[in-house]
Amino acid sequence: MQVFSWLLVGAAVVAVLRIYFTVRKLRAQQRDDWDEKLVKNLRAQGGDPFSPYEVDFFFDLPDEAACEKVAALLRTRDYAIDFRRVDPDRGDRYTLHALKSVRVSVPEMQALTRELSALAVHHGGRYDGWATAGITRSAQR
Repeated sequence: MQVFSWLLVGAAVVAVLRIYFTVRKLRAQQRDDWDEKLVKNLRAQGGDPFSPYEVDFFFDLPDEAACEKVAALLRTRDYAIDFRRVDPDRGDRYTLHALKSVRVSVPEMQALTRELSALAVHHGGRYDGWATAGITRSAQR
């Protein structure tokens, strides 16, 4: 009877892990799909795939210290940075805006989204996406 109980517990753990990794994969796919959709919108508006564009990147970070760390790292990668405290009525957070001229292609933007998302999470925040040439990306929560 004890073996059966352990098998049941093991099966439950496997099921939970499978659900967790499936949800994680779907979230990553959704982010990639948003990047692809925005790049396609830019192309539909007459965007040149071979020209760099000024792209705005947005972050939600917990405090000024996190902003300073993220800003320092991004400045070494040629981003122009500004950040400010969010209106106190909306919370005790900071918003960071980074600007860089990049070639807007699906693989490049998907790679940047993964990189910047990891950077934001590492500093206790969230990457809110990017925008250029009149197209925007909604925040991912």
